[in-house]
Amino acid sequence: MIRNSFIALLLFVTTISAAQNPAPADNSTKRILLLGGVAHIGNGKVIEQSAIGIAQGKITFIMDARGFKPDRNSFDTIIDIYGKQVYPALIAMNTQLGINEIEAVRATHDYDEVGNINPSSRAIIAYNTDSKVIPTVRSNGVLIAQITPVGGIISGQSSVVELDAWNYEDAVYKMDEGIWMNFPSTQIIKASWAEPEEEQVKKSAMHLLELTTLFEQARAYSMNNNQIVRNQNFEAMRGLFNQSKTLYVRCNFAKDILAAIKFSDLYKLHMVLCGGADAWMVADQLKEHHIPVIIERTQNLPRRDDEDVNLPYKLPSILTKLGVDVSITDEGFWKNRNLPFQAGQAVTYGMTKEEALQTITLNPARILGIDKTVGTLEDGKDATLIISEGDILDMKSSVVTVAYIRGKEINLDDIQKQLYQKYLKKYKLN
Repeated sequence: MIRNSFIALLLFVTTISAAQNPAPADNSTKRILLLGGVAHIGNGKVIEQSAIGIAQGKITFIMDARGFKPDRNSFDTIIDIYGKQVYPALIAMNTQLGINEIEAVRATHDYDEVGNINPSSRAIIAYNTDSKVIPTVRSNGVLIAQITPVGGIISGQSSVVELDAWNYEDAVYKMDEGIWMNFPSTQIIKASWAEPEEEQVKKSAMHLLELTTLFEQARAYSMNNNQIVRNQNFEAMRGLFNQSKTLYVRCNFAKDILAAIKFSDLYKLHMVLCGGADAWMVADQLKEHHIPVIIERTQNLPRRDDEDVNLPYKLPSILTKLGVDVSITDEGFWKNRNLPFQAGQAVTYGMTKEEALQTITLNPARILGIDKTVGTLEDGKDATLIISEGDILDMKSSVVTVAYIRGKEINLDDIQKQLYQKYLKKYKLN
């Protein structure tokens, strides 16, 4: 294990010395016109031949380009994108991007704090804008990410960042917007490596009591705005009780989901379910309490031997048809480069392409409370968008050629592309 970790770290250091991340883009004052592309708005609408105006980092207009004759003096740059596809920037939810670099090297992990209760832990201050992984994710259209801690019962606070910045202060788009909880599971694991059943039941009950005590104390604390002695954990949780912060709950089994709904309802919290493998079983309760679901991966296997083998592929479509708001994400950090293809998987199993696109654009923006500025291509919103030569949801045809974050054109180079070009030359394949 030590030898493998040392080799991985050595390769990491060698890679860093060989290549650097592209410098973040400068603020743009250019007036840009994107002309002729197929614009996928993100809310289900499509403009087959569009004209999109950009100025001061905002979308100034978006319209049908047929019959449109632009005044060339009104724009600094007119870009012909006929035959290409335009999309809102993709949004990665629940990711450790920038706080995890190499899975085999513990020294590059900064996503987990010691102890079970860490609501005051803030993922944003660990976020590393120089991560080599970030450009590889950005290359596939992911320009906004929710950076999330893991571990314990209360993992800490997540923040939303733009994936092009000099430091975390520049990157942050919405600071400390939610707190993450791993809800104590009542599911009994029957396996040779598992703890005795009695111990599992005891531990689950103990963790639930710990949670209840914490929230009772935090709620009482939140009622007093003039604390003489400040408690960092309770201060972090104050926003949960006035719903200025979201409680993200990780759990999968139906019984646990129902318990989590009851728990959040008791304290009148704004809850979002993450994982939710059994969410289809309790869709009525999720809809009744207006609880969105962040599905972790569609390219997955069912959790039970007797379930439909295609259930993970169908889950986004099933929940959407049952009236539950759905967002799709991928686990970990580097795998988020496959985010559009996770959404694309759902198209084969019941969703339309525009519905699937919404699960990685508008729906995440709504969950994060940033839908007034991103998530769709609309007048007045941030010019944060991508242009692809093919269908962004299709692994075979998707090639992101241009990306803008608030009107700034982003360098889409990354270390994987550099290594690809390097070895093409070595083996004389180009």
